[in-house]
Formats: sequence, C-alpha cells, structure tokens
Amino acid sequence: MKVSGFTFIRNATKFDYPVVEAIKSILPVCNDFYVAVGNSDDNTLDLIKNIDKQKIRIIETVWDDSPEMKIGGKVFASETDKAFQSIPMDSDWAFYIQGDEVIHEKYLDTILSSLEKWNEDKMVDGLLFDYLHFYGSYDYFGISPKWYNHEIRVIRNDKSIYSFRDAQGFRKNKNEKLNVKPVEAYVYHYGWVKEPGTMMKKAINANSFYRDKNFLKELKSKDSNGSKEFDYSSIDSLSLFTDSHPEIMQERIRRKNWTFEHDISFNRLSLRYRGKIFIKKYLYINTYYENYRII
Repeated sequence: MKVSGFTFIRNATKFDYPVVEAIKSILPVCNDFYVAVGNSDDNTLDLIKNIDKQKIRIIETVWDDSPEMKIGGKVFASETDKAFQSIPMDSDWAFYIQGDEVIHEKYLDTILSSLEKWNEDKMVDGLLFDYLHFYGSYDYFGISPKWYNHEIRVIRNDKSIYSFRDAQGFRKNKNEKLNVKPVEAYVYHYGWVKEPGTMMKKAINANSFYRDKNFLKELKSKDSNGSKEFDYSSIDSLSLFTDSHPEIMQERIRRKNWTFEHDISFNRLSLRYRGKIFIKKYLYINTYYENYRII
C-alpha cells in the first residue's frame, strides 16, 4: 500500500500558516508528498524545500487571479487539484492536509490501520475525520454549529475525484458525493489562531477570494476605527481545550505573543443554531450540511 500526501500553499510566512507543521504531522504515514507552491511574496518556496528533500515533491504554480476564480474560493480548489493530479497512479491513497491543519501524532497508527483495512474495498472513496477548530488562542475551540464537525481528508487516488467548491471537501464524476468511512481521528484546525494583526491581514486577503462584501465591510470598519488587529471577542460560543496539542506544534505555541481569553459562561448562540442543535438532539433529524456519504 502506498500513500501520498498533498497540499497547496501561498505566502505561508506572510500570513503565518503552520504549513511546515501541517506537512510534518502526516509525513510519517506518507511515502511521498506533493505540494503546489503558489507564486508568493515571501520565502514560502524555500520553506517547503527544506522540510524533507527525499519525500517532498514541489509543483510551482501561478494562481489564477481572474474575477471568476475569486468567487466562492474557487482558486483554492484549483490549486488543490493541481497537487492531487501530480500524484502518480501507483499510489493507493492521497492524504490531504491544508496549510493550517495538523494531525496529532496519537492518531497516526489509527489512520494507517484504517487505510490498510479499506484498501481493497473499492466502494470506499475516502476517510472522514473529526474536527477541532481552535479560535483566538490555543486554549479555545469553537462549538457552534457554524463550524464543520467532519470532513474528508483521505481520498482514493482516483482521478475522477476533485476538490469541491473552496477545497473544503471532495466530489467525484459529475458532482457525486464520496462514499466514506469514519476514522477515529481529529484534524486540529488552527486557521483562527494568529497574532491579531496578522489575523486581520490574513482575513482581508482570504476574503478577496470569496468576495463576501458584508465580511469585508466589517473588517474595514474595524480598521478605519484605528484598529489594525482582528477582534477575536466577536464570537458566539467556545469551549476550553484541556487536552494536548500535537508535539509538532509545541514550539509554535511557546512562541505565542498575544493574549486572548473568553468567558465560556457567556456563550451565546443564535436562535437558528440553537434550533439546529435541538432538532438533532431531540428529534434525531440532522439539518447539518454534509459533503459526503457514510457507508
């Protein structure tokens, strides 16, 4: 069984993406790793080159900055597909990780066992992971239904599979959902954990690929009021994280140079989200968006 990792990245240093930690976190279960490195304004290319000269394969790309690709994050899916299409056909599985996602080392054996278990079952298109979305600091994670709880991060090396929408998940053929098996492993998502000034710059840049006018207006409003920092306090519901972070993240956590605290007793959910939780808990009806089919 051969496993290839893949991801895409651009301006990793400029926007403080933990992409090195992301790649290293799954490298032990990958025979090789394909990285689509986009045209960057910093040292991203050198950063990726120095991770592992034996396993890392780099595809240098130029992002399509046309207006069409800046709607709904399409360019992220396009860059993901460039990396996936580079994986040779002798690989059985393709392990996807984004530049702000990390897998805890305690899950690697479980993931590898699941890959071996389902390798010969061609009905299984991929593996479904649980998610923890950290917010504000490494001490809190989101518990509102607005955070996606599951997503596909391992797919079969079948070139009829492609990245969907803004690269959150995958589809195959003509918009078919993938058949997946759940794996007891979490993806630790650190996309909302940055120094507040860097987070503001990253949020404005990321929004340029979605064209969310309301979100951009909110950010610019904060900026015009004299703040160059992202306001982490405008969050509805968080929980305190009491477990351990991946070992590969420990040095980054030690370098943290800002403070964010949240009183979890003041969590507030909108009526819409409270309704979704009630319906699922008491009526056993799932109204959450699912971009996959569990088999």
